[in-house]
Amino acid sequence: MQPLTDVLRERAQATPDKIAFYYGDREITYREFDERVDRAATALHAAGVGPGDRVAILDKNSIEYVEQLFAAARLGAVQVPVNYRLAPPEVAYIVNDARAKVFIVGPEFTELLDAVAGDLEHTTHLVVIGGEHTAAPRLDYAEWVASHEPAPPAHQAATSDVFVQLYSSGTTGRPKGVMLTHDNFLSILPSTAELWELDEHTRMMIAMPMYHIAGNALSVAVVFDGITGVICREPDPVGIAREIERRQVTHLFLVPVLLLFWQSIPEVAECDLSSLRVLLYGASPISQEVLRGAMKLLPGTKFFQVYGLTETTGAVTALPPEDHDPDGPNAHRLASAGVPNEGTEIKIVDPSTLEELPTGQVGEIWVRSPQNMLGYWNMPEATASALPGDGWFRTGDAGYLDADGYLYIHDRVKDMIISGGENIYPAEVENVLMSHPKVADCAVIGVPSDKWGETPKAIVVKAGEVTEQEIIDYCRERLAHFKCPTSVDFIDVIPRNPTGKVLKRELRKPYWEGHERAVH
Repeated sequence: MQPLTDVLRERAQATPDKIAFYYGDREITYREFDERVDRAATALHAAGVGPGDRVAILDKNSIEYVEQLFAAARLGAVQVPVNYRLAPPEVAYIVNDARAKVFIVGPEFTELLDAVAGDLEHTTHLVVIGGEHTAAPRLDYAEWVASHEPAPPAHQAATSDVFVQLYSSGTTGRPKGVMLTHDNFLSILPSTAELWELDEHTRMMIAMPMYHIAGNALSVAVVFDGITGVICREPDPVGIAREIERRQVTHLFLVPVLLLFWQSIPEVAECDLSSLRVLLYGASPISQEVLRGAMKLLPGTKFFQVYGLTETTGAVTALPPEDHDPDGPNAHRLASAGVPNEGTEIKIVDPSTLEELPTGQVGEIWVRSPQNMLGYWNMPEATASALPGDGWFRTGDAGYLDADGYLYIHDRVKDMIISGGENIYPAEVENVLMSHPKVADCAVIGVPSDKWGETPKAIVVKAGEVTEQEIIDYCRERLAHFKCPTSVDFIDVIPRNPTGKVLKRELRKPYWEGHERAVH
């Protein structure tokens, strides 16, 4: 296998006039993209960036984002994508932690740059994309890149080198820099062409943020497979649908919350989505009702559910289209995340004893795969904890394997509720709640109980008139009583991060104030 930068060079030589990316009204061929990557790499080199250095970028999705990913790698440097939803102190922490020499921001984020510029300890160059009126010492990205020749210094990357450093969401503690190598990507990308039925006519939409593993990995997959990417600046459900129709997108990854929105927004129903051949979904749990509704909305589309983490370079399992028959003999598999990728092993481990658990028993999901990260940047203890040895990675997710090897995800281990000595996984309760016709969205958390330690509470967004007792009774008809909510609070919207994951720490906080123990 060649490093990913060499793969790009080959694509530019083999199909120079093929469109690499559409972005709004812009389009760029593989030859043009490769040349821009060279110019951007030369600009980075002139800014003092070399092998092993980090280049931070904070922007919504753009051609420049992907350009910088490959430009940094062409020098042996590493791109560090930064979540644009973070507060200034969080942004400064990541840029400083990565020791980034260059920090690039999008046009909407100049005020954020103002807020953090004085706190950046290692950054020597500040660059603004679309910053035509940028004053020194800040640089306008377009002028900066155009002022350099497409002639970066020669660097021969090893496939074991770090290719990108993505930061974990930091929902507990400080974000961690996840180091992913060329090899990590190369261990999964060769199988995607056949699995996802890619061909020369494929148009892959990149709608998820590029600071997220899904958006990042799909950008790389476009180049690796020599197909055409369609970049959406942000994950807006109506904008995504309209761009599918406009660009005749054939392949797409969405998180479940966007599939839910699609089913309730009239403007989406007005769009022609018939070009979609394959839809990948994952990154957070999906209810059976949302999945069935999405399949009804896209009757000619093949569905793949995928499960993975940033630390595993994305998907390590897949539930293929043949298992997406809600009326077939294996309809129960719709609740699963599918089976492991080729070359990937999964086992379920008791998080306390670290003993492997038998089929059907819930525990922590461990993954052994060539996709597993190199480690966390400058965090040897966290790396040793997450990578305990013999190639295994501890996901922190809870689930079980059935007799056929299908993986079922329950929750994060840390989100498990222990009530009276019984383990309760909120996702199981949430799936039942989401089947209630008057529940539009929900989350289940543990709240303090003098008698039981903690008990489940349902946080519910109504889809019609319903009472607390009706919801509790509904659950008791379908679940063991110890798993059922003992109380229900109603809310206008469930707080989520940009990838659709519920911010349970935010939901729990008011109920645990004044208590020493906030989570399991």
